[in-house]
Amino acid sequence: MKSQAYRMTMLFDFYGDVLTDRQKEFYDLYYNEDLSLGEIAENYGITRQGVRDVIVRAEAVLTELEDKTGLIKRFHTMHAQLEQVYQDAKQMAELSARQDSAELEALAIRVRDTAAALLEE
Repeated sequence: MKSQAYRMTMLFDFYGDVLTDRQKEFYDLYYNEDLSLGEIAENYGITRQGVRDVIVRAEAVLTELEDKTGLIKRFHTMHAQLEQVYQDAKQMAELSARQDSAELEALAIRVRDTAAALLEE
C-alpha cells in the first residue's frame, strides 16, 4: 500500500463500522481530520495517552479484520484488473472501427463503458 495514512484510511473506510463510537470519532479526527493526539485529548478532556490507547486499539481491530478477510487487497486487485479490461475494450473499439465492424465496435464500446462506470464507483 502507498503510505501508513492511506492504509489507515482504507481500513477505516472498509471496516470502520465495527468500531465503537468513541473509536470511530478519535480515529476519524486523527487520520482524516489530521488532529494531533494532544488536540483530541484537549477537546475531550482526557489525556493524550488515553486518546492514543483508543486509536491503537481501533487500528488493531481494523488490521486484524483485513488480515482475516483480505477485502482491501482484493479490492485493489480487482480495480487493477478492471482497469485492464477498460484499456483492452478501448483498444478493441479502435481496432474494430478501422476494420469497419460495427457489431464488434458496439460490443467493445459497451464493455469499455461498463468498465468505466465500475471504475468510477
